[in-house]
Amino acid sequence: MLLTIDCGNTNTVFSVWDGAQVLATWRTSTEHMRTADQYFVWLSTLMRIKGVELDISDVIIASTVPRVVFNLRVLCDRYFNCRPLVVGKPECLLPVAPRVDDGVRPGPDRLANAAGAFERFGGDVVVVDFGTATNFDVVAHDGAYVGGVIAPGVNLSLEALHQGAAALPHVDISRPDKVIGTNTVECIQSGVFWGYIGLIEGITARIKAEYGRPMTVVGTGGLAPLFAQAETLFDRVEDDLTLHGLRVIHAYNKINGSEERP
Repeated sequence: MLLTIDCGNTNTVFSVWDGAQVLATWRTSTEHMRTADQYFVWLSTLMRIKGVELDISDVIIASTVPRVVFNLRVLCDRYFNCRPLVVGKPECLLPVAPRVDDGVRPGPDRLANAAGAFERFGGDVVVVDFGTATNFDVVAHDGAYVGGVIAPGVNLSLEALHQGAAALPHVDISRPDKVIGTNTVECIQSGVFWGYIGLIEGITARIKAEYGRPMTVVGTGGLAPLFAQAETLFDRVEDDLTLHGLRVIHAYNKINGSEERP
């Protein structure tokens, strides 16, 4: 079985796959001080509760937080007796190389999104990924990541507003019943929610105009379903796109033998 690990700035997501079937997915806060032993106790307990066999043979990691990778490598070596593939490292091959400026190293989550989007939709895709940042990933007709847009994430914007304006409370994001708020909380929720609707609509429209070909817009990440309820922003919403992309990259490396490299 394959364990895919998507480590972002805020949360780390673990998924166990049996072939192309995902058996279970769990989420924890990203913490670079968490040891391999702590990861194993947490993960093995959840696997037993879910009834998933603790029989991991392969692991692939995408991490935007380099400091956590060491302990995840130790986890794989100590408890699963395997060497993980790490997206972005030379030994991890990609199905299609990204086409970006020389010297630029796209984030591993963006590379995984490109692989997952191409496998599911065949290219010419915009992936809108809601995380700590809101990323727009452009996937070409052949599956290459060719660039995108990075905007502040929804929760990051809310937290910055709360910290920067002493009189404004921290609020949770939700869809307001109306645009015009009649109290402070409703005003903030409306500004953030409808503001991001406008941001997504505007950026995807400009990407499509610049790209010059019909494109599929795919939402992923925790807040994608919330925003999908409001407007026709996305052609599809895929909760597991990044993790699916990791599975695709792992399968490609299995076939091409990159795991045997020194």
